[in-house]
Amino acid sequence: MRRTGHADLPLHTGTVPRWLADRMRDLGTLIIESLILNFGKDEVLRRLSDPLWFQSFGAVLGMDWHSSGITTSVMYALKRGLNPRAHELGICVCGGRGVYSRKTPEELLFLSNATGLDGDELVRSSKLCAKVDNTAVLDGFQLYQHNFIVTNSGNWAVVQQGMNAQAKTARRYHWCSLDLNSFVETPHTGVVGENRGSILNLTAQNASPTRSGILSLTKEEPQKIIVESAKVFADSHVQAAALNGQLDLFEAESTPAVETAQDYKTLVMPERHNLKAEDVDLKRLGAVLSQAYESEPKDFETLLLTPGLGPRTVQSLTLVSEVIYGTPSRFSDPARFSFAHGGKDGHPFPVPLKVYDETIRVLGDSIEKSKLGYDDKSQCLKRLHAAALHIEKNCSPEADFDAVIAHEKANSKVWGGRTVGK
Repeated sequence: MRRTGHADLPLHTGTVPRWLADRMRDLGTLIIESLILNFGKDEVLRRLSDPLWFQSFGAVLGMDWHSSGITTSVMYALKRGLNPRAHELGICVCGGRGVYSRKTPEELLFLSNATGLDGDELVRSSKLCAKVDNTAVLDGFQLYQHNFIVTNSGNWAVVQQGMNAQAKTARRYHWCSLDLNSFVETPHTGVVGENRGSILNLTAQNASPTRSGILSLTKEEPQKIIVESAKVFADSHVQAAALNGQLDLFEAESTPAVETAQDYKTLVMPERHNLKAEDVDLKRLGAVLSQAYESEPKDFETLLLTPGLGPRTVQSLTLVSEVIYGTPSRFSDPARFSFAHGGKDGHPFPVPLKVYDETIRVLGDSIEKSKLGYDDKSQCLKRLHAAALHIEKNCSPEADFDAVIAHEKANSKVWGGRTVGK
């Protein structure tokens, strides 16, 4: 299995309140639209197949920074936001959680009839992705969510999640057709989930002889297999030798099975809800705060001429701009992105609705203006990210974590802070 990383994700239950779900739909759609305008649809698929970017994306949308619920809520938000504009944007989200995951083939065939894509091949790809993660990788997780994201060129990505109810953990799997050579040999772009030691992985590169052996066994008479198996396992020495020959199929999850050109990414999400200083890169966060509260207005005059735009909104927009323009190495601490719009459970602070709405308005306005040929605001958003990188590199700022949290909570009422049940 080729991985971009692994992580522990505590299994959370509950629903996303409508006041947050609608905002996640609006901001998530705008971020995806901006990615399409700047980098193209294939880049959206690559981002969605990066487990660390995906977690950062969910955090910037105001979901709980460490929750497995990010998967369900983000994909539902994107399906609601992107599908009504599928013809315009050239990208569509199929499937979902539970019963909706089983409707994926039906949705793909409907889409193919409307677009001329090869529906049978898309359905086959969807089913194979699910079968591999549910059957060929025996890691103790049963899939309950499957989303298939496809573009009008026929390229696709899959985000699906499995549950281990006994351990109360979840594992998220990512696929991308852009880099796929085989469904059954090192197919993944990333796996996110609980680290549970060694697993039996029939998609490992060195498992090819075993896959061939299993296929051969299916052609033998059942009685012959039973007789031969009894002979083999009657001898403990033979049994031990047989097991030793198969040990390399049990892949230790602490290291990637196959080395790749990319750095191996590890994401460990603790069970605790509260965010701690060690969960974020304080230097990166410090650069964002310096950008927001210390930059002169002339640095971003085009953006700051927006009525009502203050430093707190610049803070959120800087983190949003990083989700759009940041390189893969920037998402090693996805919890940092919760400092854009907090979290629905109040960690690290309540969701500041006034700031959230202003972020949506400014990003939406910049996209619409750029479509008309006026790209001043979109360029200004790009400069937000570039300026934060400059501050981080040359000034070495480091955020006072406790002071930042205290400041957010002290101003929560002013900024329309809200949590679940309030």
